[in-house]
Amino acid sequence: MSTSARWSSPVSLIRLEGADARRFLHGQSSQAIEQARPGDCLATCLISPTARMRGLALVLVHEGGAELVLLAGEATTIHQALDRVLFPADQVRLGPPQPATLVRLLGHAPVPTPGPRELLRPPVDLGGGPGQPVLLLRSGEALPAWAEALPELPPSEAERLRLRHGIAAAPGELNDDTNPFELGLEPWVSLNKGCYVGQETLAKLASTGGVKQQLRHWIWRAGARGPAGPAAADALSPGSPLRTAEGERAGSITSVLRTPEGAEGLALVRRQALSEAQLLASDADLPLEIQVPEGFVAPPAGTVKSAL
Repeated sequence: MSTSARWSSPVSLIRLEGADARRFLHGQSSQAIEQARPGDCLATCLISPTARMRGLALVLVHEGGAELVLLAGEATTIHQALDRVLFPADQVRLGPPQPATLVRLLGHAPVPTPGPRELLRPPVDLGGGPGQPVLLLRSGEALPAWAEALPELPPSEAERLRLRHGIAAAPGELNDDTNPFELGLEPWVSLNKGCYVGQETLAKLASTGGVKQQLRHWIWRAGARGPAGPAAADALSPGSPLRTAEGERAGSITSVLRTPEGAEGLALVRRQALSEAQLLASDADLPLEIQVPEGFVAPPAGTVKSAL
C-alpha cells in the first residue's frame, strides 16, 4: 500500500510479571520466549495440545516479565487457560485482560525517529507488509498527533486488507479445526526450542510436510458466470464448500466480504487443489480466482528437524 493510512482494531493485553514469566509463556505458546531480551517484540500462536488455534499474539518482553497483546482469540478463555496451568511454585503473576487498541501504520507513514515507546516493530506481516511498525495504545491513551494526521481506513477497506494479507480471524480461520502452518504462520512458530504445548503435533507436521490444507485468498467478479443476487450470496458464505472443475472436493470458504465488484474472502483449500488457479463455489458454479495471500508463509515442506 503506497498511500499513508492507519487501521485501528481492538486488542487485549495480558500482563505476566515475575521471574518465571518468560519461561511460562515459552511453554504455553509456539514462539521461543525464554531467552528473549527486554524490548523484544515476538509473534506467537496460542494453541491446544493438538496444535489447534486458540489465539494470535504479540509478546512484549519487559525487564520484569512480558505482555501478551492478543490480536485474535477470546481473551477471557485464553486467560483462564493460562491460569489453569499455573503452579503454586511458579513465580508468575497473571494480570486480567485489559482493553487496548492496535494501530497498523500503512504505506509510507511518517514514523518519528527515534520511535516512541508504544511503537512496535513485529517481525511478521500484520497487514502493512513485513516489518511495518504498529502502534499500541493502552486504555485511555490518545493517538499521537503524527498518527492522528493519517486517514483511518473505513471498516470495509480494513477487512479487504485483512483478507488480502491472509490475517486469520475467529471464528472463520482461527478455530479448533486449524493449525498455524495451515494459516501461513510458520514465522510465528519456533521449531528449535524446548517442550511446549502442541509441540509434538507441530514437529510431526514440520518433519513430514503433513499439512492437509492451506489458506488462500479468493475473488469472485460479479460479471463472471453463475447466479447473482441472493443466490450468489448463499453460495458465498462461510462454510460453503469448494470444488474443482472436475467436481473434486477442494475445501471451504472461511470469510466473505461483499464488494461493489462482487465478493472476496479467504478459504481453506485442500492440498490436492492448491495448484488450481480457479475453484467453483458450492453447486452454484461461481468461479473464484484463487491466489496465495500476501502475508502467507509456506509451511515446512518436510525437511525440518524439530527439537523434541
